[in-house]
Amino acid sequence: MVKIGYTMMTEQRGPRELVEDAVRAERAGFDFSVTSDHYFPWLDSQGHSPYAWSVLGAAAQATTRIPLMTYVTCPTFRYHPAVVAQKAATVQLLSGGRFRLGLGSGENLNEHVVGRGWPAAAVRHEMLVEAVEIIRALFRGGYVSYHGRHFDVDSARLWDLPDTPPPIGLAVSGPRSCELAGRLADVVIAVEPKAELLGAFARHGGAGKPAVGQLPVSYDPDRATAVARAHEQFRWFGGGWRVNAELPGTAGFAGASRFVRAEDVAEAIPCGDEVEDFVDAVRAFADAGFGEVALVQIGGESQPAFLDWSQEVLLPALRRL
Repeated sequence: MVKIGYTMMTEQRGPRELVEDAVRAERAGFDFSVTSDHYFPWLDSQGHSPYAWSVLGAAAQATTRIPLMTYVTCPTFRYHPAVVAQKAATVQLLSGGRFRLGLGSGENLNEHVVGRGWPAAAVRHEMLVEAVEIIRALFRGGYVSYHGRHFDVDSARLWDLPDTPPPIGLAVSGPRSCELAGRLADVVIAVEPKAELLGAFARHGGAGKPAVGQLPVSYDPDRATAVARAHEQFRWFGGGWRVNAELPGTAGFAGASRFVRAEDVAEAIPCGDEVEDFVDAVRAFADAGFGEVALVQIGGESQPAFLDWSQEVLLPALRRL
């Protein structure tokens, strides 16, 4: 049976509301939750971007059962990997072992703020490898010194370590990232239901490891309202991560998506309240080999209604997959 997750989307909700939504998601019966980690929203219309790690700490205390996960954190620009290791270990302790650390090579949108430029994807992958090596070394305990091409660590130690370190997930979108994830990750993360991604991950050492996908949806009893909301806030989604990773700000995403029509968005994202449309979209991930799918309900103010509908209608239907 596919596990169904709930996404705390920091780009469209304030910090207190995100924690309240996590509590509702746990009550509704979602199997796990994930949290985006951004400095900017993709579009001005989304309107939020609180600090994800504070939200995670609060959610860890406000919930009792639901697993938590970053989806995803970039450990190479805004954050030094030694600091990411400390944050992840702390959330694992606060949550009582319910945390997974999802990592990726980042987006210019969020990482440019520290003024270090935005190198080519090959360099970003090199940096990600070093970051994972540093984080795993710190999770093992003791003092760590590391001198790499991109990062240095001088006698670092995590003084509060959980008995079980957080599993590390890596986001993939192509052959190179699948190869890295197969070697380095405990979990593979993707936003497209492509079996070839999981096949490449398996060939490089990831066979049998969990695969987590993510699916945007726009629930509303009025389909036209759902489509309009998805177009207003999520029309950037169809650009693909090779494009989206390079754009530096909300103006860039607005410009890149200015010719995307509402009907284009409705073809790619389940909109309305026809439950079979949502089930079919999740089935695509299940058929590709994903054992877990995190849903993103588009629109901050629509979260309570979506969570109620999920508990009563959507989750029971998805359990039959």
